[in-house]
Amino acid sequence: MSIEQLIEDFEFLDDWEDRYRYVIELGKDLEPFPDELRSDTTKVKGCVSQVWLISRRPADAPGTLTFIGDSDAHIVRGLIAILFRLFSGKTPQDILDADAKKVFEQLGLDAHLSPQRSNGFYSMVERIRRDAKAALQD
Repeated sequence: MSIEQLIEDFEFLDDWEDRYRYVIELGKDLEPFPDELRSDTTKVKGCVSQVWLISRRPADAPGTLTFIGDSDAHIVRGLIAILFRLFSGKTPQDILDADAKKVFEQLGLDAHLSPQRSNGFYSMVERIRRDAKAALQD
């Protein structure tokens, strides 16, 4: 599902409770994150919940980045899924050019998440952007 489709889906949901449940459902579809990859190097700093994130360069699309990640919080798993729809499968430059804040606002997340969750969301964005910058230098 593209980020555009996700935005359309959110527009059909009338209240925040429905959107909140939808975000949690999105997190249930994340690729399993291997326990052996849960480490300080894969952990995202700045998140209240524990979040692990890894970027990869797929062999079948070497000019792009894909991601796997996980969290110990259901809502954060959903936020990770949203970020993956925005960034995964894109080139490093496309990732750097994407406006995650605009998407966050379009989904109404800026008005309905706690400041701590919002800060964690942006910490994940910065981690993905850092990985994209590193990929450009390789």
